[in-house]
Amino acid sequence: MLAIKLQRIGKKHQPSYRLVVAEKRSKLGGPPVEDVGSYNSFTKAASVKKERVLHWISRGAQPTPTVHNFLVRQGVINAPKIKLTMPKPKKAEEKTPAADVVSSERSAENAEQNSAETAASNPV
Repeated sequence: MLAIKLQRIGKKHQPSYRLVVAEKRSKLGGPPVEDVGSYNSFTKAASVKKERVLHWISRGAQPTPTVHNFLVRQGVINAPKIKLTMPKPKKAEEKTPAADVVSSERSAENAEQNSAETAASNPV
């Protein structure tokens, strides 16, 4: 299945992108089927071959969500933008109120044991 996606080019810390038609699951370093535009994120300059993009969409190529929003912004396709959501990082431990009660009881028990041990080892 073909996809229209962004291929990063440029030097370190100076990204610019090619808009390419390539296999959906292919590596980005592989050769694309066709180059249909470019985008420079610093200058916000973009060039898109509108008729080629529409040709590939009619042939079944699906743009990625970012490319879809880019094409809507450029006026190539008339559709609503797709809302992009980034997954939130999972916390190491999500505590519940019940877990807090259990952990406070354990810490109280540990404190009692430690005080008993220190009293037994240091007779006055």
